[in-house]
Amino acid sequence: MSNLALKPEEKYTYADCKTWSEDERWEIIDGVVYNMGAAPMRVHQKISGNLFFKIRAYLENKTCEIYDAPFDVRFVDNAEQKDFEIENVVQPDLVVVCDPKKLDDYGCKGSPDIIIEILSKNTTKIDKIKKFDLYEKYKVKEYWIVSPDTEMIEIYTINNGQYGRPQIFVKEDKIEVKLLGDLVIDLNDIFK
Repeated sequence: MSNLALKPEEKYTYADCKTWSEDERWEIIDGVVYNMGAAPMRVHQKISGNLFFKIRAYLENKTCEIYDAPFDVRFVDNAEQKDFEIENVVQPDLVVVCDPKKLDDYGCKGSPDIIIEILSKNTTKIDKIKKFDLYEKYKVKEYWIVSPDTEMIEIYTINNGQYGRPQIFVKEDKIEVKLLGDLVIDLNDIFK
């Protein structure tokens, strides 16, 4: 199934999302529901696992934590917002959260520090347009877009409330993740 919006004329919230089947991945952006489709391809999973392993190992005994999908990120306008008021819920491929107050039994309530999306045929348009706008609106500090096809990573960093030009990294590069301290990720290890 494609990830086209289902019933775009209706508005949905996180309260609705909690009643749906756990067998499918659903996301809500500005109240519009998107079905994220079938499980990702093997290369997607391999890249996700490689990134998760590198970042998770580095974060051992540190405040920040990394999570992989399915993991609900609920964007809120204020911390008191109730489930029936939350109209933006996504399940990024990887999420780094450095403020433990944002974590609860259901995922992250508020903006994570880093969101990583790995492109696939079904998600490219949403990841590059809808989610880009959403993550910028809620001031996610870094948004990584990973392309398995080109073996490239674009990293957008929030500055004065907006994402500027991305830093572009290819397979031969190393990423210095300054937001997390002295973490360095060799992309040869990620795209191998």
